[in-house]
Amino acid sequence: MESLFVSTLVVAIAEIGDKTQLLAMILATRFKKPVPIILGILVATLANHALAATAGYWVSDLLSGQWFKWAIAVSFIAMAAWALIPDKADDEEAGATSRYGVFLTTTIAFFLVEMGDKTQIATVALGARFHNIAWVAAGTTLGMMIANIPAVYLGEAATKIVPLKYVRIGAAVIFLGLGVWAAVEAAGLFR
Repeated sequence: MESLFVSTLVVAIAEIGDKTQLLAMILATRFKKPVPIILGILVATLANHALAATAGYWVSDLLSGQWFKWAIAVSFIAMAAWALIPDKADDEEAGATSRYGVFLTTTIAFFLVEMGDKTQIATVALGARFHNIAWVAAGTTLGMMIANIPAVYLGEAATKIVPLKYVRIGAAVIFLGLGVWAAVEAAGLFR
């Protein structure tokens, strides 16, 4: 259950202000149909994060050893630095739309925009760290939904409740904490 809770928390916080959340706001403003947008986000995230968690799981199987544990620690610390960098909406991703319908447009756009995104990279690292595809994918998907459902319903007004600067700092602190935790484990301090 730890993998579910940590994955949910990490991604829910990291997703706030992320380009996929901005995409959710753009799609909600453009289509004004929240249910198919939310379902598209869910399907795209489940597929993308299941693949990412699987990649992390297999990579950790293939690359076990002390240096790999340190690589996981460093990847979380790098994610802490990356979380501090603001994302911008990518209008090209939201531009190719209505001929496919709201659900399919959202599913395709989210799947593609999430590729190489910090939440996908975090999912790979979490899959490697916890070695549990199902719970990590479920947790990261839940985290994405926690962050994106309000974005769909509230749009840009949601960003006025909590300034994104503070959310990015909070995400960076969580990633840094996970990195330090992984480094302490890699150093063998909790044996």
